[in-house]
Amino acid sequence: MTSSLHTGLLRIEGTADPVAGLLPILHGLSPSTAGGAGVDEEMRRNLAYGAPSSLLPYTRQGDYDRVRAERELPCVVLANEILTATFLPSLGGRLWSLVHRPSGRELLHRNPVLQPANLALRDAWLAGGVEWNLGMTGHWPLTCEPLHAVRLNAPDGTPVLRMYAFERLRRIVLRMDAWLPSGSPVLLVHVRLHNPSPQPTPVYWWSNIAVPEDADTRVLGPAGHAFHCDYVSDLTRVPFPQLDGADRSYPGRVARAADYFLDIPDGERRWIAALDRDGTGLVQTSTDRLRGRKLFCWGTATGGRHWQEWLSGPGTGYLEIQAGLARTQLEHLPLPAGETWSWTEAYGRLEADPAAVHGSWEQARAAAGTALDRLVPPSALAEALTAADGFGEPVEQLSDGSGWAALETEAGELPASRQLPFGAPGAEQQPWRRLLATGTLPVSDPPAAPVTGAHWRRRLEDHAPDWHALYHLGLLRLADGEADAARQAFKRSLGERRTCWALRALAQLAPDPQEAADLMAEAHQLRPGLRELTIEVLDTLLAADRVRTALALIEALPAATRAHGRIRLAEATAAHAAGDDDRVRRLLAEGIRVDNMREGEVSLDTLWLAVHPGEPVPPQYDFRMSAG
Repeated sequence: MTSSLHTGLLRIEGTADPVAGLLPILHGLSPSTAGGAGVDEEMRRNLAYGAPSSLLPYTRQGDYDRVRAERELPCVVLANEILTATFLPSLGGRLWSLVHRPSGRELLHRNPVLQPANLALRDAWLAGGVEWNLGMTGHWPLTCEPLHAVRLNAPDGTPVLRMYAFERLRRIVLRMDAWLPSGSPVLLVHVRLHNPSPQPTPVYWWSNIAVPEDADTRVLGPAGHAFHCDYVSDLTRVPFPQLDGADRSYPGRVARAADYFLDIPDGERRWIAALDRDGTGLVQTSTDRLRGRKLFCWGTATGGRHWQEWLSGPGTGYLEIQAGLARTQLEHLPLPAGETWSWTEAYGRLEADPAAVHGSWEQARAAAGTALDRLVPPSALAEALTAADGFGEPVEQLSDGSGWAALETEAGELPASRQLPFGAPGAEQQPWRRLLATGTLPVSDPPAAPVTGAHWRRRLEDHAPDWHALYHLGLLRLADGEADAARQAFKRSLGERRTCWALRALAQLAPDPQEAADLMAEAHQLRPGLRELTIEVLDTLLAADRVRTALALIEALPAATRAHGRIRLAEATAAHAAGDDDRVRRLLAEGIRVDNMREGEVSLDTLWLAVHPGEPVPPQYDFRMSAG
């Protein structure tokens, strides 16, 4: 068998695709803490650098449920004699499956269901496979969005899958090439990040690899220390794997969810592996640009087990091994103006002596490192890094991403490229094409999808004649971190016309919770049928301690809206604040299922304990990451 590439359909039980909302994400990420013991000056700089002040131009993807049916997803399959790799271009280019053909073993956690949950920057996220994360700390904005994908060929005829996108917050061009040369025991993935801007931009990358977990799974890497953090403690450098009397390299025996960023010494080969009781499993390695490695585990407590079932169904334990540009996921690095960073990763089945793998830490990492050198020597990765420069031009379009890169090309901000055919702008981009052609952004309600970029801001600074253009001018100023200037634009927009869009934006910028509540209450009156706005209004009222107003608003909602999990949770929270715990107990007894429960959120278990003191939290309400 020679190397092959073909398209197909993945049949899976899953929900409908998450739907993007209308409300842009106006808050950003807080800079990471300075860290605790053992954090050096380089890491402190990176921890303080690059957190975005908003997540513009993106909107939330919080509209989904947990009602699943059989679905068919387009996929692209690479195969050779040893491996079969299945990619999902429509879901962020995720590597969904990697099968070792001689043994028939699935090397990744191949999720049996397609179930979004609220773990990504925009909300919707999927567990399983290998997720590619670009941009800023967190699961990236395109994790549930389509990427462009094309077929091309290496000089020796090996087919190559290229997936690519324009990430609009950082304004970085991503290109990923994946190929399986004939006879190769590893899947090769070459990544390029290009900053077309005349200014440096903060950048973040982590390849997030889900693998099966049981009590005998051991995670290995070339380090004797790690930077540790969990949901209750700061980032601290600690010995690894022995910590507090437990061997943390066996994540299936660890009670609490936690991150362990391996502190790999300079000069050591970059790799991480998850091996089973027989000493076999997945290994990931890369050229040196991809510096960091991480172990994440959910923990064996009730909350951790619940999260895994919530994401993948019963009996599907998994952990994550990851690889990133920085030493930790809390850091951003400056990608200089006009520069391109690239590296090559390899994924394959590692087999080592099980007695050594489960022996001392020194024995285990030495055995795995030796086995890795046999599987894929460093020279092979260096050759692959060079070989990627010689790939030909695309010969077949396999899938289409969004039209935003094509719009930026029309605006003169991205050069047209035969290597990255971004196609044509679509319906979402048409208002901005009108601005390019006529100098005026057409008015629409709901507003046009947001954009970011200095060139768009210049155009609206020069000509914003109506509420709609002024609203977008406010968003562009806010994206640049200029909150006061944004506030002025939103107020001018309201002077032209009172809209829920500008009222909501002003509410999120208001320093006083009471002022924010007033603005959001008016916004709701103008758009009472917009559920994502209703949820935000209730959050704002509760933050301002206006529980009676929140309850009155909920009681006036249509029954279908009131039955939504987020709104039922808001009702129970407000009832508890109002002293009506009987109502809370009734709601909990009837059932509150919040389909987009946020990672780390403790609202349901806190509410249960408040009205059932001393009673254990039922598993369906236990999402605690640090206890339970």
